[in-house]
Amino acid sequence: MERLLVIGHRGAAGLAPENTLPGFGCAVGHGVDGVELDVRVAGTEVVVIHDDRVDRTTNGTGLVSELSFDELRRLDAGGGEPIPTLGEVLDAVPAHIMVNIELKGPGTAGAVAGLVRNRSTGPTHPDMPTLLVSSFDHRELRRFHELRPRIACAPLAGRWSDCLEAAARAVDAWSVNLAHRAATPANVAAVRSWGCRCLAYTVNDPRRARMLFASGVTGVFTDYPDRFVGEPASRFSSSASSRCSS
Repeated sequence: MERLLVIGHRGAAGLAPENTLPGFGCAVGHGVDGVELDVRVAGTEVVVIHDDRVDRTTNGTGLVSELSFDELRRLDAGGGEPIPTLGEVLDAVPAHIMVNIELKGPGTAGAVAGLVRNRSTGPTHPDMPTLLVSSFDHRELRRFHELRPRIACAPLAGRWSDCLEAAARAVDAWSVNLAHRAATPANVAAVRSWGCRCLAYTVNDPRRARMLFASGVTGVFTDYPDRFVGEPASRFSSSASSRCSS
């Protein structure tokens, strides 16, 4: 039977420093089905950070693109943790947990395609792939799909657009990832008619998640996976009871 997938947004951004190894561990500890992260290119490395600047999430200042990898690694991303590389996160997250990699900025398609070349691409269970690559930059996502056509892809959109169907078909999308306010029953039905699943972000209220699930949404991204523990009415799968410090 189909069930709602719960995906930790930037790890568990409401419970631990976002996009850090402890944050991803926190999400896994709460029994999520997957974790989502953001990547940018820093020299020859792929680093896990959301913004184009380091100011909001670290003790540093400046553009990611203008800092060397060594300079980035010296920054405190929260709790004394460094900005991780994508390779470090992929090594740390258990194999049964889906990793959703969001491409941020130019050059990420080729860099990520090279890094995941030898990674498993088969499903961990019938509901989801091992890796899912998404982006608001649909051209960058197409470039990734051309390089790694066997890895699942998902166009991202903050609002509904008539161009979404073409973007989804261009990458043989596994899902379309929509802002939850754009995930209306009609829009979700349209996405599913294309043969895609619909994932909704960012959903921190289990009641809202239940409504989305009832309308056909396959999964939600959340900052607070702890709120989704023990929610049988929506068939949430988490059962862990451990807590994470913020």
